[in-house]
Order: sequence, then structure tokens, then C-alpha cells
Amino acid sequence: MDTILILDYGSQYTQLIGRRVRELGVYTEILPGDTAVPTVGHECATKNHYVGIILSGSPYSAYDESAPKPDPSLYQTTLPVLGICYGIQRMTVDSGGKVARGPEREYGKKPVHILEHEVLKHDLEDASAGQEPSRIDPLFAGIPSEFSSWMSHGDSIVSPGNGWRVIAESEGGIPAALAHETLPRWGVQFHPEVSHCEHGLDILRSFVFGICKATPSWSMETYLAEISQDIRARVGQSPVLLLISGGVDSTVTGALILKILDPEKVYLLYIDTGLMRQGESEEVMENLKRLGARHLFRVDAESRFLSALKGKTDPEDKRRTIGDLFVQIQEEEVARLGIPDAILAQGTLYTDLIESGKGVGTKAQTIKSHHNVKSPLISAKRAAGLVIEPLDRLYKDEVRNLGRLLGLPESIVSRHPFPGPGLGVRILGEVTKEKCDILRNADKVYIDELHNRGLYNKIWQAFCVLLPVRAVGVAGDERTYGYVVALRAVVSEDGMTASVYPFSPEDLVAISSAITNRNPSVGRVVYDISSKPPATIEWE
Repeated sequence: MDTILILDYGSQYTQLIGRRVRELGVYTEILPGDTAVPTVGHECATKNHYVGIILSGSPYSAYDESAPKPDPSLYQTTLPVLGICYGIQRMTVDSGGKVARGPEREYGKKPVHILEHEVLKHDLEDASAGQEPSRIDPLFAGIPSEFSSWMSHGDSIVSPGNGWRVIAESEGGIPAALAHETLPRWGVQFHPEVSHCEHGLDILRSFVFGICKATPSWSMETYLAEISQDIRARVGQSPVLLLISGGVDSTVTGALILKILDPEKVYLLYIDTGLMRQGESEEVMENLKRLGARHLFRVDAESRFLSALKGKTDPEDKRRTIGDLFVQIQEEEVARLGIPDAILAQGTLYTDLIESGKGVGTKAQTIKSHHNVKSPLISAKRAAGLVIEPLDRLYKDEVRNLGRLLGLPESIVSRHPFPGPGLGVRILGEVTKEKCDILRNADKVYIDELHNRGLYNKIWQAFCVLLPVRAVGVAGDERTYGYVVALRAVVSEDGMTASVYPFSPEDLVAISSAITNRNPSVGRVVYDISSKPPATIEWE
């Protein structure tokens, strides 16, 4: 099938580019940025036909000594190339242009103005016979002359490379998009793959269909067929053990492996860490039974997790501790159940891999370690080929769609995300049973209020965070000294970027009152209004 090749230079958004192109119905393959590329379209090992190349962004400056560089074959290919952020800066520097740190960095929403240009050779070749070619570059076909972009870069292009011209500018005349005068190469300083970029998907559509002439032939049904075949081949006759949390990701993973493998070979293990939400363990077990599992086990490990977390306050330390203990208990249960050769299945998403610094290439940076990714024991099992992660190239919205395709009820697939470490990373500072109980109560009140007000399904993720501080208050004419709870509510499509949900003041006041009235240990409620970026959705 027609394929867009994406070269990864370590950007947090690399997989999001692939996700957007897949949204258009075109398959993507993501490879390290220094991979040799075909000089013309060709059939690869998976029978995918390359029709274009996208260069990702990067946390590096093009002038850094350790900055990633493309293979020289990139500059010999006749395939269309689109550089995004670092991608166009890299091509600019490599073609004799200049990139430098500007007086102001461009982050967040920035207006972009599209420039008209002289009709050039490749414009004439692409124009229909007898038709006047557009004076707007084909990358911006059908896009308004001004739109709001999403920027995230410190360096800016000062002067284009040889053969390049500026086709769009941001404020102050800073180049925002470039095109080569004779070769099918383009670049943008902003991130069209981010949902907050106005007309971003339209720009990618222009590149994929208008410039690369790709034919859409990829779907979730295609993915299901391919991943099913891959898992059967990797698993063979080995038993599979799924550590299941009961959230959307692990539940969809459970439904998938139960569908494509012999249920007698599938073991579902739910480890109750004591870090779950109120009533969640009972709900999880009921959902798992509905999946048709033949082997379903629950382990009560609250005391072990709370003991292991005692005195730990660093977020990364807590995540590693929880991840390692998960695997230790899993290994104990494997021995007890008599399935020592079991392959471990996980509901890992690509957002987990990206934030843990486990992107395709070697230049991704760690934002926060997910317990199912960066744990040393998990890493060792992954390196040994003893881990299958059927969702590791999907985003949350795609996982929900896969769940629907597998026949899971909407009450499960539409549930808000919940981190694997549970309340352990929603209690800032040391984790104790008292704090877990306080947070469980506050979170239950919060979520119930969202359901009662018809707001739950308008929000991508909502939860409470227990802060490591107390504040003076007054109740019944008496002084109180209660905990502070922060409310978090965001809207997002994939978890890579997120905006704050715009509660009405009346809703916020009512929710705050409900929490403090029903939980005497909480004396104050605040609302987190940070978007992602610069913040992450979870606090730890």
C-alpha cells in the first residue's frame, strides 16, 4: 500500500505525525532519522510503497554537535519531502542557509501569513494543461492566507538555503514555511500535526494527497488484521499473561488477545495495589469476566505497595518502585500458577513510550518514566522478546476505536484515562493509606459531579491531585487545617497536547463545595489551568 516514510529525530510529536497521516487513511512507517532512504518510490519489506518522506522535529538545535543528521541519500531522493520544525532547519543548514536562536522563542499559537510567489518550474509541471497555475504554493492549497499555527522551537531560520524560498511568515517576518524552487521539498517551522494548529490536518492532506499523490488504503480494520497476525506469530503456543489494570488500554488489550488467541492460553492477572479509585477493583473484575476470560486472578497487594512506597517522594522513584513491584508480584504469581514460560502482554500506548524516551530513534528525551516502559525488569523482558504490546503504535482515541471494533461497551471505551501507577502519582510526595483514602473520596465526588452535570463526556480526562500541603480554614466557627486538592480537567484528542476544560465559575464553585462538604480532611480546592505543553496532563 502507499506509505509515507517518517524519519524520527527525537521529537515528542513524531508518532503524532504518523497518527495524523493514518487518520487520512494512508499508512506510515517511522524509522530513525539517519536511515538511508530510497531515491525513488519502491516496495519495502512489508510491501508498502513509499510515496513521500516527512522529517520530524527534535529537541536538538541543528548546530548542536550531537544533533541528529539525515543520511546523504535524503538529498538525492526524488520523493517529495516535508520537513517539520527541526526537519526544515536541518535541510536549511545542510543547504547553506542560516539558523540561529532568535531574540524571542516561538511557542504556542502564532499567526502565519501565506505569501504569493512567482510561478516556478515545478508549479508549471503540476498544473493541468491550459490551466493557470496557482500563485499559492500547493502545500497551502485551499488554506486561508492567514491562520493560527502551533509553534514549539527556540531556533529560527534567518536565511533560506540555496534554492529555497520563503512561502509563509510568522510575526516579525520570521520564515514559517519554505519550498525548494526546483525540487519537491517543503518545510514548516510550526507543527501541523498538533490539534491546536489551525488547518494543520489540511496542510498534511495537501502534502499527502496533493503532492505525494497517495492513495488511502489504511484503516483500523487493517491494523487489527496485521497486529493479529503478528501476535500469533510471536506467541506461537506459549501462554500469555496480561497484567491488567482495568483501564481502557489494558481492557482493550485483554479483549484483543482473547479474540485472536486460544482463551485457554490467556491468563489475566489483576493486581490490586491499593492505589485504585473508589470501588474500582470490583468494577474491574466484573468487566474482565464479561470478556470471556477462562483464567482470571486477583491479588491483594495493597500492604506491599504502600510499604515499598514508604518514604519515597520523587516521582520517577515512585514510578520505578511501582513498576518493579508489579513485575515481582507477577513473577511470583506465574510460579504459583505454573506458567513460567508465559509471555507478558501490556496495554502500552505510544504516548507512554514517547514520554519515557523510548521513541523510534535514539534522540528522544524522557519526560516521565511510565512504570510499564522504563522499569528495569520490564525493559529486560522487552529486550528478551518476552513482551507483546499490541497497542504500542496507537494513541488513546485509536485505542477507543479498536475497542469499539472488538465489541466492547461504550461505558468501557469512553472511560477517562487512568495511569498504571494509579493514585501513587496523583498524591504528591509520600504515599500513605490515609492519603489514598482522602484522594479516593475527593475523586469520587468530583467524577460523580461531572456525570450529574452532563460534563463527563465533554472532558477527555478529569481527576483530583492531593497536594503535599495543608491550608487553614474555618468550618462551624472552628479553625481547620485541611489538605489541598487540585482539580484537573482537559480536552484532547490523543494525549500529546491538551487544553484546559473551560468550566463555568458556577460549576467549579459547586464541585469545590461538594468535595469539602463530603470530605472533612480537605479544606481547600484549586483548579489547574495549565495546558500541555508546557505541563503534562498528570502532575507526576
